[in-house]
Amino acid sequence: MSRILTVAEFQAIAKQRLSPGAYVYVAGGAGDERTMRENIEAFARWRFLPRVLVDTSARDLSTTILGRRVTMPIGIAPFALQGLLDPDGEVATARAATAAGVFMGLSMGSNRTIEDVAEAATCPLWFQPYVTEDHALMRDLAARAEAAGYAALCVTVDSPVSGRRDGAMREPVELPEGVVWANMPADLQRPGRGKWLTGGDRYGWTDLDRLSAATSLPLVVKGILAPADAILAVEHGARAIVVSNHGGRQLDDSIATLDALPAIVAAVAGQAEVLMDGGIRRGIDVLKALALGAHAVLIGRAAAWGLAAAGQAGVERVLEMLRIELSVAMAIAGVTDVERVDPGLLVAHEVISTSA
Repeated sequence: MSRILTVAEFQAIAKQRLSPGAYVYVAGGAGDERTMRENIEAFARWRFLPRVLVDTSARDLSTTILGRRVTMPIGIAPFALQGLLDPDGEVATARAATAAGVFMGLSMGSNRTIEDVAEAATCPLWFQPYVTEDHALMRDLAARAEAAGYAALCVTVDSPVSGRRDGAMREPVELPEGVVWANMPADLQRPGRGKWLTGGDRYGWTDLDRLSAATSLPLVVKGILAPADAILAVEHGARAIVVSNHGGRQLDDSIATLDALPAIVAAVAGQAEVLMDGGIRRGIDVLKALALGAHAVLIGRAAAWGLAAAGQAGVERVLEMLRIELSVAMAIAGVTDVERVDPGLLVAHEVISTSA
Protein backbone atom coordinates (compact mmCIF):
# COMPACT_ATOMS: atom_id res chain seq x y z
CA MET A 1 0.00 0.00 0.00
CA SER A 2 2.85 2.42 0.79
CA ARG A 3 4.00 2.18 -2.83
CA ILE A 4 0.81 3.90 -3.99
CA LEU A 5 1.60 7.60 -4.00
CA THR A 6 -1.28 9.35 -5.78
CA VAL A 7 -5.06 9.41 -5.92
CA ALA A 8 -4.78 8.73 -9.66
CA GLU A 9 -3.13 5.39 -8.92
CA PHE A 10 -6.01 4.43 -6.64
CA GLN A 11 -8.46 5.44 -9.36
CA ALA A 12 -6.71 3.18 -11.88
CA ILE A 13 -6.92 0.22 -9.49
CA ALA A 14 -10.57 1.00 -8.72
CA LYS A 15 -11.44 1.06 -12.42
CA GLN A 16 -10.09 -2.47 -12.79
CA ARG A 17 -12.09 -3.75 -9.82
CA LEU A 18 -15.46 -2.08 -10.28
CA SER A 19 -18.26 -2.87 -12.68
CA PRO A 20 -18.58 -0.32 -15.52
CA GLY A 21 -21.75 1.08 -13.96
CA ALA A 22 -20.21 1.48 -10.51
CA TYR A 23 -17.08 3.12 -11.92
CA VAL A 24 -19.03 5.58 -14.03
CA TYR A 25 -21.31 6.35 -11.08
CA VAL A 26 -18.30 7.68 -9.15
CA ALA A 27 -16.20 9.04 -12.00
CA GLY A 28 -18.85 10.78 -14.08
CA GLY A 29 -19.98 14.38 -14.09
CA ALA A 30 -22.85 16.36 -15.57
CA GLY A 31 -23.04 17.30 -19.23
CA ASP A 32 -19.65 17.65 -20.91
CA GLU A 33 -17.98 17.45 -17.47
CA ARG A 34 -16.36 20.87 -17.76
CA THR A 35 -17.17 21.78 -14.17
CA MET A 36 -15.81 18.47 -12.93
CA ARG A 37 -12.51 19.14 -14.72
CA GLU A 38 -12.47 22.80 -13.70
CA ASN A 39 -12.67 21.83 -10.03
CA ILE A 40 -9.25 20.22 -10.44
CA GLU A 41 -7.79 22.72 -12.90
CA ALA A 42 -8.68 25.72 -10.72
CA PHE A 43 -5.90 24.81 -8.30
CA ALA A 44 -3.31 25.25 -11.07
CA ARG A 45 -4.34 28.89 -11.45
CA TRP A 46 -2.61 29.69 -8.16
CA ARG A 47 1.10 29.58 -7.35
CA PHE A 48 2.92 29.68 -4.04
CA LEU A 49 5.19 32.48 -2.81
CA PRO A 50 7.05 30.50 -0.11
CA ARG A 51 8.61 32.28 2.84
CA VAL A 52 12.08 31.05 3.73
CA LEU A 53 14.17 30.75 6.89
CA VAL A 54 11.05 30.14 8.95
CA ASP A 55 11.26 27.60 11.76
CA THR A 56 8.59 25.10 10.75
CA SER A 57 9.87 22.23 12.87
CA ALA A 58 6.72 22.23 15.03
CA ARG A 59 4.05 22.27 12.33
CA ASP A 60 0.48 21.96 13.62
CA LEU A 61 -1.99 20.41 11.19
CA SER A 62 -4.79 20.04 13.74
CA THR A 63 -7.83 22.28 13.87
CA THR A 64 -11.29 22.57 15.41
CA ILE A 65 -14.40 22.13 13.28
CA LEU A 66 -17.76 22.89 14.89
CA GLY A 67 -16.08 22.57 18.27
CA ARG A 68 -14.52 19.15 17.61
CA ARG A 69 -10.76 18.76 17.36
CA VAL A 70 -9.46 16.88 14.31
CA THR A 71 -5.94 15.98 13.27
CA MET A 72 -5.98 17.93 10.03
CA PRO A 73 -8.30 20.21 8.03
CA ILE A 74 -9.54 17.38 5.82
CA GLY A 75 -12.78 15.45 6.11
CA ILE A 76 -14.60 12.86 4.05
CA ALA A 77 -17.57 14.19 2.12
CA PRO A 78 -20.85 12.29 2.22
CA PHE A 79 -21.32 10.16 -0.87
CA ALA A 80 -23.93 7.51 -1.49
CA LEU A 81 -23.74 3.83 -2.41
CA GLN A 82 -20.40 3.00 -0.84
CA GLY A 83 -21.55 -0.62 -0.76
CA LEU A 84 -20.92 -0.64 -4.51
CA LEU A 85 -17.25 0.00 -3.83
CA ASP A 86 -16.50 -2.27 -0.88
CA PRO A 87 -18.52 -4.86 1.07
CA ASP A 88 -18.14 -2.89 4.30
CA GLY A 89 -19.12 0.36 2.57
CA GLU A 90 -19.56 3.33 4.87
CA VAL A 91 -18.41 1.33 7.90
CA ALA A 92 -14.98 0.90 6.29
CA THR A 93 -14.84 4.62 5.51
CA ALA A 94 -15.84 5.52 9.07
CA ARG A 95 -13.14 3.28 10.50
CA ALA A 96 -10.58 4.91 8.23
CA ALA A 97 -11.72 8.39 9.29
CA THR A 98 -11.45 7.33 12.93
CA ALA A 99 -7.94 5.96 12.40
CA ALA A 100 -6.90 9.22 10.74
CA GLY A 101 -8.63 11.43 13.30
CA VAL A 102 -10.76 13.32 10.76
CA PHE A 103 -14.50 13.93 10.38
CA MET A 104 -16.80 12.09 7.99
CA GLY A 105 -20.15 12.82 6.36
CA LEU A 106 -22.68 9.99 6.00
CA SER A 107 -25.01 10.22 3.01
CA MET A 108 -28.74 9.76 3.33
CA GLY A 109 -28.22 7.30 0.47
CA SER A 110 -25.82 5.11 2.43
CA ASN A 111 -25.80 1.33 2.32
CA ARG A 112 -25.11 1.02 6.04
CA THR A 113 -27.37 2.43 8.72
CA ILE A 114 -26.84 5.58 10.72
CA GLU A 115 -26.40 3.41 13.80
CA ASP A 116 -23.98 0.92 12.20
CA VAL A 117 -21.65 3.71 11.16
CA ALA A 118 -21.82 5.37 14.59
CA GLU A 119 -20.86 2.09 16.24
CA ALA A 120 -17.83 1.79 13.95
CA ALA A 121 -16.53 5.31 14.50
CA THR A 122 -15.31 7.60 17.23
CA CYS A 123 -14.56 10.45 14.82
CA PRO A 124 -17.00 13.36 14.38
CA LEU A 125 -19.83 12.24 12.08
CA TRP A 126 -22.10 14.49 10.03
CA PHE A 127 -25.38 13.12 8.69
CA GLN A 128 -26.31 14.43 5.25
CA PRO A 129 -30.02 14.58 4.34
CA TYR A 130 -31.75 16.33 1.48
CA VAL A 131 -34.75 18.58 1.99
CA THR A 132 -37.61 16.48 0.62
CA GLU A 133 -41.41 16.41 0.66
CA ASP A 134 -41.44 13.62 3.26
CA HIS A 135 -41.02 15.78 6.35
CA ALA A 136 -41.77 12.89 8.71
CA LEU A 137 -38.94 10.86 7.19
CA MET A 138 -36.56 13.81 7.49
CA ARG A 139 -37.46 14.34 11.14
CA ASP A 140 -36.98 10.63 11.83
CA LEU A 141 -33.56 10.54 10.18
CA ALA A 142 -32.44 13.67 12.02
CA ALA A 143 -33.61 12.20 15.33
CA ARG A 144 -31.78 8.95 14.65
CA ALA A 145 -28.56 10.82 13.85
CA GLU A 146 -28.82 12.88 17.01
CA ALA A 147 -29.54 9.80 19.15
CA ALA A 148 -26.55 8.01 17.61
CA GLY A 149 -24.19 10.82 18.60
CA TYR A 150 -23.63 12.57 15.29
CA ALA A 151 -21.91 15.95 15.48
CA ALA A 152 -23.87 17.85 12.81
CA LEU A 153 -26.63 17.79 10.24
CA CYS A 154 -25.10 18.53 6.82
CA VAL A 155 -27.97 19.42 4.50
CA THR A 156 -27.29 19.24 0.76
CA VAL A 157 -29.18 22.00 -1.05
CA ASP A 158 -27.84 21.88 -4.62
CA SER A 159 -29.93 18.97 -5.91
CA PRO A 160 -33.56 19.94 -6.56
CA VAL A 161 -33.36 17.32 -9.34
CA SER A 162 -30.59 14.98 -10.39
CA GLY A 163 -28.10 16.37 -12.89
CA ARG A 164 -27.92 14.79 -16.33
CA ARG A 165 -24.86 12.55 -16.44
CA ASP A 166 -24.41 11.02 -19.86
CA GLY A 167 -22.12 8.26 -18.67
CA ALA A 168 -24.52 7.14 -15.96
CA MET A 169 -27.39 7.06 -18.43
CA ARG A 170 -25.37 4.83 -20.74
CA GLU A 171 -24.08 2.62 -17.91
CA PRO A 172 -26.81 2.72 -15.25
CA VAL A 173 -25.70 1.50 -11.87
CA GLU A 174 -27.37 -1.63 -10.54
CA LEU A 175 -27.49 -2.47 -6.85
CA PRO A 176 -26.09 -5.94 -6.19
CA GLU A 177 -27.97 -8.38 -4.00
CA GLY A 178 -27.80 -7.22 -0.39
CA VAL A 179 -26.88 -3.60 -1.19
CA VAL A 180 -29.87 -1.50 -0.10
CA TRP A 181 -30.76 2.04 0.90
CA ALA A 182 -30.12 1.11 4.51
CA ASN A 183 -31.76 4.10 6.22
CA MET A 184 -34.94 4.08 4.16
CA PRO A 185 -38.28 2.44 4.95
CA ALA A 186 -38.82 -0.93 3.26
CA ASP A 187 -40.99 0.52 0.49
CA LEU A 188 -38.10 2.78 -0.59
CA GLN A 189 -35.42 0.08 -0.53
CA ARG A 190 -35.69 -0.72 -4.21
CA PRO A 191 -33.26 -0.59 -7.15
CA GLY A 192 -32.59 2.75 -8.78
CA ARG A 193 -32.42 6.25 -7.34
CA GLY A 194 -35.37 6.96 -5.10
CA LYS A 195 -36.87 10.40 -5.58
CA TRP A 196 -35.89 11.14 -1.98
CA LEU A 197 -32.23 11.22 -3.11
CA THR A 198 -32.72 14.71 -4.51
CA GLY A 199 -34.23 17.64 -2.73
CA GLY A 200 -37.27 18.38 -4.89
CA ASP A 201 -37.75 21.41 -7.08
CA ARG A 202 -40.45 23.18 -5.08
CA TYR A 203 -38.74 23.61 -1.75
CA GLY A 204 -37.15 26.66 -0.20
CA TRP A 205 -35.44 28.11 2.84
CA THR A 206 -38.48 27.57 5.05
CA ASP A 207 -38.17 23.84 4.40
CA LEU A 208 -34.59 24.04 5.60
CA ASP A 209 -35.85 25.79 8.72
CA ARG A 210 -38.34 22.99 9.30
CA LEU A 211 -35.62 20.35 9.09
CA SER A 212 -33.26 22.32 11.30
CA ALA A 213 -35.99 22.74 13.91
CA ALA A 214 -36.29 18.97 14.19
CA THR A 215 -32.84 18.63 15.78
CA SER A 216 -30.48 20.36 18.17
CA LEU A 217 -27.50 19.37 16.01
CA PRO A 218 -25.49 22.18 14.39
CA LEU A 219 -26.63 22.93 10.84
CA VAL A 220 -24.16 22.68 7.96
CA VAL A 221 -25.42 23.80 4.54
CA LYS A 222 -23.64 22.07 1.66
CA GLY A 223 -23.86 23.11 -1.98
CA ILE A 224 -23.37 26.88 -1.84
CA LEU A 225 -21.72 28.75 -4.74
CA ALA A 226 -23.33 32.21 -4.68
CA PRO A 227 -22.31 34.69 -1.96
CA ALA A 228 -25.95 35.77 -1.60
CA ASP A 229 -26.91 32.19 -0.75
CA ALA A 230 -24.09 31.99 1.77
CA ILE A 231 -25.54 35.01 3.54
CA LEU A 232 -29.01 33.45 3.47
CA ALA A 233 -27.64 30.21 4.88
CA VAL A 234 -26.17 32.09 7.83
CA GLU A 235 -29.44 33.96 8.33
CA HIS A 236 -31.22 30.60 8.46
CA GLY A 237 -28.93 29.28 11.16
CA ALA A 238 -26.02 27.63 9.38
CA ARG A 239 -23.02 27.13 11.64
CA ALA A 240 -20.93 26.05 8.66
CA ILE A 241 -21.15 26.25 4.87
CA VAL A 242 -19.64 23.86 2.36
CA VAL A 243 -18.76 25.54 -0.93
CA SER A 244 -19.64 22.76 -3.35
CA ASN A 245 -20.95 22.06 -6.84
CA HIS A 246 -21.57 18.39 -6.04
CA GLY A 247 -18.30 17.38 -7.65
CA GLY A 248 -19.46 18.72 -11.00
CA ARG A 249 -22.29 16.18 -10.99
CA GLN A 250 -25.25 18.59 -11.07
CA LEU A 251 -25.04 21.67 -13.32
CA ASP A 252 -22.24 21.72 -15.87
CA ASP A 253 -20.51 25.08 -16.30
CA SER A 254 -21.12 25.96 -12.67
CA ILE A 255 -18.20 27.86 -11.20
CA ALA A 256 -15.32 25.78 -9.83
CA THR A 257 -15.47 25.62 -6.06
CA LEU A 258 -11.99 27.08 -5.52
CA ASP A 259 -12.96 30.03 -7.71
CA ALA A 260 -16.17 30.54 -5.71
CA LEU A 261 -14.46 30.26 -2.32
CA PRO A 262 -12.95 33.75 -1.75
CA ALA A 263 -16.18 35.66 -2.39
CA ILE A 264 -18.13 33.38 -0.06
CA VAL A 265 -15.52 33.74 2.68
CA ALA A 266 -15.83 37.51 2.32
CA ALA A 267 -19.64 37.41 2.34
CA VAL A 268 -19.85 35.23 5.44
CA ALA A 269 -17.33 37.45 7.24
CA GLY A 270 -16.61 35.00 10.04
CA GLN A 271 -20.25 34.33 10.95
CA ALA A 272 -19.91 30.65 10.01
CA GLU A 273 -17.12 28.25 9.23
CA VAL A 274 -16.52 27.93 5.48
CA LEU A 275 -15.39 24.60 4.06
CA MET A 276 -15.08 23.46 0.46
CA ASP A 277 -14.96 20.31 -1.62
CA GLY A 278 -14.22 19.55 -5.25
CA GLY A 279 -10.93 18.78 -6.97
CA ILE A 280 -8.79 17.95 -3.93
CA ARG A 281 -6.18 15.48 -5.11
CA ARG A 282 -2.98 16.65 -3.39
CA GLY A 283 -1.87 18.12 -0.10
CA ILE A 284 -0.89 21.33 -1.89
CA ASP A 285 -4.54 21.66 -2.95
CA VAL A 286 -5.51 21.69 0.71
CA LEU A 287 -2.95 24.39 1.49
CA LYS A 288 -4.20 26.54 -1.38
CA ALA A 289 -7.79 26.23 -0.17
CA LEU A 290 -6.74 27.26 3.33
CA ALA A 291 -4.86 30.28 1.96
CA LEU A 292 -8.02 31.36 0.12
CA GLY A 293 -10.02 31.26 3.33
CA ALA A 294 -11.34 27.72 3.75
CA HIS A 295 -11.47 26.41 7.29
CA ALA A 296 -11.15 22.86 5.99
CA VAL A 297 -11.80 20.76 2.90
CA LEU A 298 -13.74 17.58 2.18
CA ILE A 299 -12.72 14.81 -0.20
CA GLY A 300 -15.24 12.71 -2.11
CA ARG A 301 -13.88 10.92 -5.16
CA ALA A 302 -10.40 10.65 -3.63
CA ALA A 303 -11.84 8.69 -0.71
CA ALA A 304 -14.09 6.68 -3.03
CA TRP A 305 -11.13 5.51 -5.12
CA GLY A 306 -9.26 4.46 -2.00
CA LEU A 307 -12.30 2.54 -0.77
CA ALA A 308 -12.87 0.81 -4.10
CA ALA A 309 -9.21 -0.11 -4.49
CA ALA A 310 -8.45 -1.39 -1.00
CA GLY A 311 -11.32 -0.88 1.42
CA GLN A 312 -10.59 0.73 4.78
CA ALA A 313 -6.84 0.51 4.19
CA GLY A 314 -7.22 2.35 0.90
CA VAL A 315 -9.09 5.25 2.49
CA GLU A 316 -6.53 5.39 5.28
CA ARG A 317 -3.74 5.55 2.70
CA VAL A 318 -5.42 8.38 0.79
CA LEU A 319 -5.74 10.39 4.00
CA GLU A 320 -2.14 9.59 4.93
CA MET A 321 -0.87 10.77 1.54
CA LEU A 322 -2.75 14.05 1.85
CA ARG A 323 -1.49 14.56 5.41
CA ILE A 324 2.14 13.96 4.43
CA GLU A 325 1.89 16.18 1.37
CA LEU A 326 0.23 18.97 3.35
CA SER A 327 2.88 18.79 6.07
CA VAL A 328 5.73 18.87 3.55
CA ALA A 329 4.14 21.77 1.66
CA MET A 330 3.75 23.73 4.90
CA ALA A 331 7.40 23.18 5.79
CA ILE A 332 8.66 24.39 2.43
CA ALA A 333 6.21 27.30 2.21
CA GLY A 334 7.03 28.58 5.70
CA VAL A 335 3.67 27.75 7.30
CA THR A 336 3.56 26.50 10.88
CA ASP A 337 -0.18 26.29 11.63
CA VAL A 338 -3.15 25.42 9.40
CA GLU A 339 -5.26 27.90 11.35
CA ARG A 340 -2.93 30.76 10.37
CA VAL A 341 -2.27 30.47 6.65
CA ASP A 342 -1.44 33.88 5.15
CA PRO A 343 -3.41 34.72 1.98
CA GLY A 344 -0.17 36.26 0.72
CA LEU A 345 1.14 32.72 0.33
CA LEU A 346 -0.62 32.57 -3.06
CA VAL A 347 -0.43 34.59 -6.23
CA ALA A 348 -2.67 34.22 -9.26
CA HIS A 349 -0.78 32.33 -11.96
CA GLU A 350 -1.53 34.88 -14.66
CA VAL A 351 -0.23 37.83 -12.61
CA ILE A 352 2.98 36.82 -10.88
CA SER A 353 4.73 39.51 -8.86
CA THR A 354 7.35 39.08 -6.12
CA SER A 355 7.16 42.66 -4.84
CA ALA A 356 6.76 43.13 -1.10
